[in-house]
Amino acid sequence: MKIEDVMNEEVIVAEENEQVSHARNLMIKYGYSRILVVNQEDKLVGILTEKDLTRKMRSNGPKWKRRTIDKISIRRVMTPQPVTLTPTREVRDAVEIMIKNDISSVPVVDGDEVLGIVTKTELMDFYRDKFAGKWKVSDLMTSEVVTVNENHSIGHVISTMEDQKIGKLIVVRDNEPVGIITSANISFANVEDPETGVSVEKIAFLRKIDGQEKRNVREVSMVTAGDIMTNHLIKIEQTEDASSAADIMTKKEVSGIPVVNDNELVGIITKTDIIRGIQ
Repeated sequence: MKIEDVMNEEVIVAEENEQVSHARNLMIKYGYSRILVVNQEDKLVGILTEKDLTRKMRSNGPKWKRRTIDKISIRRVMTPQPVTLTPTREVRDAVEIMIKNDISSVPVVDGDEVLGIVTKTELMDFYRDKFAGKWKVSDLMTSEVVTVNENHSIGHVISTMEDQKIGKLIVVRDNEPVGIITSANISFANVEDPETGVSVEKIAFLRKIDGQEKRNVREVSMVTAGDIMTNHLIKIEQTEDASSAADIMTKKEVSGIPVVNDNELVGIITKTDIIRGIQ
């Protein structure tokens, strides 16, 4: 099957000189986790994802030198010169590129014209339709799961995600999964200190409680993993068909599911694990 058969023709585009606040507003408005970045000639020059925003949050240097992330230009945060595909390439080429480059999406172009994008979400549908019954969850899952507990600080969470080069963490209590944290749980807001009038970085986070999103703002030092995790947790047994995991990820709009055996955490299955089954 060709890329043109599975790609999404709806893409969100922003100019590289716009501020990050504009990009974040577009992501929130349209419910996308990435946008394509173009220059003044409308030529593709980069891609901005939630992972890029999370990575930028782990900034170094003295606090007085830092600018709030919303006021930084997209060009300074985006991933430049993204890998692209033409619409006539094979779906397996997209899988190979994503795994090799540790990315979740590939823009589809014809010359300088952007035609669409193929993401791991489109590949979930492809896997479900073409590979049902081939693999069990236990065959594709990742057994070594990176976890945190509810009391770990947000700084520890961000550092762990960056150091391990992962986009999600499982929150555990006595080896039982109680929540999950992804890049989508975290975003920065520009807030002025009421006493000094100086802009300071505070964290604005979305927490899903029983399926309902609640937005809160707190100083970074006060936020814990328990504050930002999604606790309406979806789990899957290791004996289930992997196509069931792909279907859940598409319908529930999640990128990873904790794998359990009698409610004990034994692994995690992600979109990356699923697409490996396509190769």
